Amino acid sequence: MSGTQDPHEDIRRMREEARRLDAEARRTDDPAERDRLRERIRRLEFEIAQESMMAAGDIYPVE
Repeated sequence: MSGTQDPHEDIRRMREEARRLDAEARRTDDPAERDRLRERIRRLEFEIAQESMMAAGDIYPVE
């Protein structure tokens, strides 16, 4: 995460990054690169879900 003061901004940026990576994965002809990009998207989606829950106060970060 970028750690800005606004968790909604962090979430927006991660979503933009996921969309950019998805577009790149769709364009590539290299199966290994496509798999690498899709794995990064899956990690981002997990981080987005975590950040969303923390922003809503549903969960708290583990320290």
